[in-house]
Amino acid sequence: MRAVIQRVSQASVQIEGKLVSKIGSGYLVLLGVATGDTLDDAEYIVGKITHMRLFGERFDDSILETSKELLLVSQFTLLADCSRGRRPDWGGAAGGDLAREMYGFVGDKLRLAGIAVFEGRFGAEMSVSLSNEGPVTIILDSKTRKKS
Repeated sequence: MRAVIQRVSQASVQIEGKLVSKIGSGYLVLLGVATGDTLDDAEYIVGKITHMRLFGERFDDSILETSKELLLVSQFTLLADCSRGRRPDWGGAAGGDLAREMYGFVGDKLRLAGIAVFEGRFGAEMSVSLSNEGPVTIILDSKTRKKS
C-alpha cells in the first residue's frame, strides 16, 4: 500500500465540475492499494498518518494533536511500474474489490482514531485541487517498512 501525504492549507475534490469534498488545513492523502495488500498494510499506513508529526514550527504535532482535517483520495496510479518502456504498467495495483475494501478500511480506521475524514469518490475521474503548505510531502510504502 502506498500513500502520499501532503500538508495543505486547503484541498478539494470535484467530479464533473461539482464539489464533492473540501477541507481546510490538514492532510490530502492519496492512497494506492497494491495486489496482495492486507489489513496489516492498512494498519501500518493508518498508524503513520495518524501519528506522524508534520504540524507546528518544529514538526512537533500530529494531525490528532491539532484537530486538522483529512481528505482521502484513492489513486491506483501510485502503483505504476515505470521501469520498462514509456507506458506505465498497472499490474501492481489491486483489483477494484480489494482496493475498495482497503480504501474503506483506511477511511474508517482514521475516523475511529478521531480524525475528521472527507473523501473523494472511489473509481471516479476526479479533479483534485490543493495548496501544499510548506511544502510538505511524505511518501509511505507499507512494503518497504522496517519490521521490528
